[in-house]
Amino acid sequence: MKYLMLINHSEAYRSQPIPQGLQDAMAEFVAAGFNSGVLKDTAGLKSTAEGFRIRSSGGVLKTTDGPFTEAREVVGGYAIIEVASHHDAREIARQFMELHRVHWPEFDGVCEARPLDET
Repeated sequence: MKYLMLINHSEAYRSQPIPQGLQDAMAEFVAAGFNSGVLKDTAGLKSTAEGFRIRSSGGVLKTTDGPFTEAREVVGGYAIIEVASHHDAREIARQFMELHRVHWPEFDGVCEARPLDET
């Protein structure tokens, strides 16, 4: 089963340095994920100031350039994992957030994991 994991947080974290302990721990976590074959792809995302949105509503397309100041949380990064079960996906997401809790206790964010619809 493949899952898309999204890390959501306030865009204000973009202006804060990521603690070196978290960077080191994430480097190990990501390397282990790629080596085991569980992690298929991952990346952080640039600021919403560099993005845009295109919305379809009422048959009309509307484009909005970033930054998206109305957003309380933004997607800061993603990972695609392939695991045997929902339980395994939950454990990977828990480990990911545990690294943040331990190495950046001030961080307030959410990891959302959703299975890909591969039908």
